[in-house]
Amino acid sequence: MKTAQQFRPGPPSALTSARWARDFGEIKAIGGKNSAKRSAEQTDVARFWEATGPIIYFPIVRSLTAAGGREITRNARLFALAAQAMDDALIAVFDAKYAYNFWRPITSIRNGELDGNQATDPDATWLPLLETPMHPEYPCAHCIVAAALGTVIASEIGAQPPSPLHTSSPTLPGKPRRWSSVDDFITEVANARIWAGVHYRNSTEVGTAMGRKVGEQVMHGAASPAK
Repeated sequence: MKTAQQFRPGPPSALTSARWARDFGEIKAIGGKNSAKRSAEQTDVARFWEATGPIIYFPIVRSLTAAGGREITRNARLFALAAQAMDDALIAVFDAKYAYNFWRPITSIRNGELDGNQATDPDATWLPLLETPMHPEYPCAHCIVAAALGTVIASEIGAQPPSPLHTSSPTLPGKPRRWSSVDDFITEVANARIWAGVHYRNSTEVGTAMGRKVGEQVMHGAASPAK
């Protein structure tokens, strides 16, 4: 990236908008600590993606590089591009987070009477499934990292169907996750943050779109692999 704000999105949803009411209602219902609307599988996925960083993302790259017939130099190139994309994604997302300083669900739901939207009802006792991260909500950081990495991987494999991508998580040990497509992986990460009660859907959509742009930028500037 040329600057930290290169991919900064527009602002989060207006608090008086129908989109805000939609997102508020969704996460209040499915992201709560004791939600009856969230399935056991969704709870597991949310707990799985409580982990972040190299420990959970680089094994996905390894699941591709371990496939037979790949040159070691091509694998090294892929790891370098994946690292660059994820680092740029984090720079971009934290620029946006502190530019907008948007409130997390635990704050907005407990103070629903303050948003000026008659379609949002407060719940002073509401808690998310997982602990709320200690930084602003918008946009979703997990989403931008997953989408940036996924875009790099998709560019690497082209039209070739990938071997199943997979990784494991220290926050849900013994239950690895596998995906037959890059888009399935990216979508799961976005949904996981809603089910965890820490991100609104608009934030996951914006974060994912940012990540795709970051990944495309990285691949556009990358040298072609050696033949």
